[in-house]
Amino acid sequence: MEVNGEQRWLWVRAAETLLYALRDHLGLTGCKPGCENGDCGACTVLLNGVPMKSCLMLAVEADEQRIITIEGLKNSPVQEAFVLKQAFQCGYCTSGFIVNGHGLLSAHSDADPETIRLWLESNICRCTSYEEIHKAIMTAQAAKKEGGPANEGV
Repeated sequence: MEVNGEQRWLWVRAAETLLYALRDHLGLTGCKPGCENGDCGACTVLLNGVPMKSCLMLAVEADEQRIITIEGLKNSPVQEAFVLKQAFQCGYCTSGFIVNGHGLLSAHSDADPETIRLWLESNICRCTSYEEIHKAIMTAQAAKKEGGPANEGV
C-alpha cells in the first residue's frame, strides 16, 4: 500500500484492522482507537482520497490502495485552521476531524455550511462544541480558495 506518499509493505494477520496496522507496524499513531465500531471517527484516514474509518477496514483490504493519515497532512490548511480557531480541547478526536475536513474540501471545495455540517456528523467530539470545528473547516476552505495559508491576514 502507499501510505503518505511512500510505498509500504506489511505482514499482517488476516483479522488485523487498518487502524492497528498503521499504529503497530508503521508507528503512525495519529489515527486513534476510540469506539472501534465506526461511530466516533477518531481513526479516520483517507483511502484513495475518501475519508474512511480505519477501525472498520481490514489491513489486507488496503492492498494496493493509497492511504493518507494525519501525519501526511502536516501543515495542511485544515490543520492550520484548527490551530487558528482553537478547534480542539483534549485533542483525541482532532486528527479524525482534520482528515475528514481535508477529504471534504478535496471533494467539495465550495461546500456550503450545511454540507460541512453533514460531513462533520461522521465524527464525534465529547468535550467541545462543534462550532469551532465548523469555523476551522470554513477558514481552511477560504484559505484554499485564496491559495494561501489559513492564518494569512490574521
